[in-house]
Amino acid sequence: MTERTTPTENLVERLHEIASWVSSSQDLEKLLELVLETAAGILNAKAGSILLLNRRTKKLVFKAATGEKKQEVKSFTINLGQGIAGHVAETGKPLLISNVSQDPLWDSSISHSLRLDTQSIACVPMQIDGRIIGVLEVIDKTDGRPLTENDLRDLSVFSDVAARAIQNAKRFEKVSQEYRELREELAAKHQIVGKSQTLKRITTEALKVANSSASTLILGESGTGKELLAHLIHRSSPRKDGPLVVLNCAALQETLLEAELFGYEKGAFTGALKRKIGKFELADGGTLFLDEIGEMSAGMQAKLLRVLQEGVFYRVGGNDSISVDVRVLSATNRDIADEVKEGRFREDLYYRLNIVSIQMPALRERKEDIPMLAEYFLDEFRRERGLPNLALSDEAVQRMRKYDWPGNIRELRNAIERAVVMGDDKKIRPEDLPIFNSQSCDSGLEVGLTLKDALNRFKKEFITLNLEHTNGNRSQAAKIMGIQRTYLSRLISKFELR
Repeated sequence: MTERTTPTENLVERLHEIASWVSSSQDLEKLLELVLETAAGILNAKAGSILLLNRRTKKLVFKAATGEKKQEVKSFTINLGQGIAGHVAETGKPLLISNVSQDPLWDSSISHSLRLDTQSIACVPMQIDGRIIGVLEVIDKTDGRPLTENDLRDLSVFSDVAARAIQNAKRFEKVSQEYRELREELAAKHQIVGKSQTLKRITTEALKVANSSASTLILGESGTGKELLAHLIHRSSPRKDGPLVVLNCAALQETLLEAELFGYEKGAFTGALKRKIGKFELADGGTLFLDEIGEMSAGMQAKLLRVLQEGVFYRVGGNDSISVDVRVLSATNRDIADEVKEGRFREDLYYRLNIVSIQMPALRERKEDIPMLAEYFLDEFRRERGLPNLALSDEAVQRMRKYDWPGNIRELRNAIERAVVMGDDKKIRPEDLPIFNSQSCDSGLEVGLTLKDALNRFKKEFITLNLEHTNGNRSQAAKIMGIQRTYLSRLISKFELR
């Protein structure tokens, strides 16, 4: 004989099902409809609705509805305090009305407009942290009997579920908004600035590469923006919704680099107190950017090559193979082809990483971008320090355009930051910039000098250059060089400068 499910067991079973929906669903409207349809089915109600309160307008809006007139009912709104639903939203107290025609709170306008014959109604408030956000109501039973106190109690359970669904949806929307804002902020932070033809060609190449899955090697001097290009490729690729994980290979010795790349198991070595997930696993479904790949040791090169060839790896101290879906981008400031020729970098790894290569230009090769870059960095520091009117003088811009920037964009950014800190908060002038024309002086270095003599000769010429630039103003020269004026005076005396 088949056992029959009791109404209470059926209610518990359905609530478990709804709880899983609440945890996983992000479509609030669909979720509320599921809650409402389940409530109406359990209570054997003819129709039901969920109304949300707009506190600004003090109106209740139909968010979900069941029954023959469910689409038509959504066009109505109810004032706070109006009718049974408005009264429950205003007072926060549930109501069970067995015969609405005899109750003074009953407002028949909606039923009359839709030609609905209503006998009984159960209405309960929905609350989040003690604040009323709306109501849930059901109308009549399908068998003609009036709704009961048991129905009102069960309806309160569904009201709590619906309120939790709304709360989760609001939290999800808040997190989503924060995530969107963070992505926009990161995109702005990693923006490639400039309009030179050289830069346009590079970005065009990067966008072509982005649409493929090819491993890409980004070449260029330090400070040219190789990581920015990696961000552009990732953001423009089909993997843009996955993670971009960055690792600087030059910052770690071989054993630490292996642990960072592949992770390790608890107890794999002294200090491994718990399992650590490596960069390859963190980048699953996205992109792994290996900066300064040319600094990697021969042993680590072999381990990386094995992963790229076989597609699997093991955590340090682990026995389980791990497979991930990762696109690898890499970068180096070395002449990597020469490194391969000299045997310092594996040729087979080089060809694995270098399906496509992109050469980032030095800043001296795109000097027309300097004013735009300088303004971009200045705007960043203006907002940071609250100096909206701080500007670059034309003379400062011209001086920046004449300088060769051996440190590239990174040096330019540092120069602007220092000028903002050391300037007069109104206008950045040439003397505020910690740069000098390296082409205007002869180093005077020659074979046969001791290191001490070479350093003293450089110091003497460097001080002379800055004093000439400031017309002998020791305070300004000291500021440009980043030293104390008293120390500069001692050096002037030491080298007998006039």
